[in-house]
Amino acid sequence: MSEKKATRVGYGEALVELGKVNDKVIVLDADLSKSTMTTYFSKAFPERFYNCGIAEANMVTMAAGMASTGLIPFCSTFAVFASRCYEQIRNGVCYPRLNVKLAYTHAGISVGEDGATHQAIEDIAIMRALPGMTILAPCDAEEAKRAVFAAAEMEGPVYLRLARLATPVFSEGMPFEIGKANILREGTDVAIITCGLMVEASMNAAELLAKEGISAAVINMHTIKPLDEAIVKAYAAKMPLVTVEEHSIIGGLGDAVAAVVAENGGKLKKIGINDCFGQSGKPDALLDYYGLTPEKVSASIKAYLK
Repeated sequence: MSEKKATRVGYGEALVELGKVNDKVIVLDADLSKSTMTTYFSKAFPERFYNCGIAEANMVTMAAGMASTGLIPFCSTFAVFASRCYEQIRNGVCYPRLNVKLAYTHAGISVGEDGATHQAIEDIAIMRALPGMTILAPCDAEEAKRAVFAAAEMEGPVYLRLARLATPVFSEGMPFEIGKANILREGTDVAIITCGLMVEASMNAAELLAKEGISAAVINMHTIKPLDEAIVKAYAAKMPLVTVEEHSIIGGLGDAVAAVVAENGGKLKKIGINDCFGQSGKPDALLDYYGLTPEKVSASIKAYLK
């Protein structure tokens, strides 16, 4: 592992790299560029950056119009505001299948002291329900960069879920293909399917389980839609599954995996936010409170296997 860096920082850096090689890329932000890190792009390409103010719905509509002319707009704000412009995303972007990339940061409870009003724990559920929406949740800053380029290369709407919290970068050299999960660790007793910041926690949980004689596989499901159903089926046929996500257990990664298990057989436990809102606190304390630390995840898996 190298230095800690947030996925939102990887996003900001990738936009500049992408902008250098693709002049169709433009960036829109809702007056949060220093937080979403689109400020990097605004300084490099001021003529291709649009600060839309605190008007997220209008920003999405602007992006839709720009996409209809052949441009590739990346639209950024906080993930919790996905619900604020749902109608525009649904009818203005997804219904006509426009090439808009929604890169929303500060997802999950790790936003910390900003509290429940700013902690997006239902954004994946909202986006999953939209026909044609691709959902990417990178595990670290380097994977975030690869996700940005992959999103730009594909045609159609993409939701890119990014985090505020800085985490170690450990995916260097890892391949990234939309809809194709990465196996980070093999195991024989249980398979942990995870995404985003919870990939690091799950890898550490697997280490703790190994010390107690439990062999855990870890799968980085960076694409939540379209889900890599083949890998879910393959592991469900061999061992119990556990999903770990910094999101509500309703409508997120866990339910996406559960749908595959329900149709094809297997056992599954979902670990995430249990149908409640977050609260204000230090990120580490909140992750501990909601059972998303390596120690709490490993303890939940142990109890499940017994």
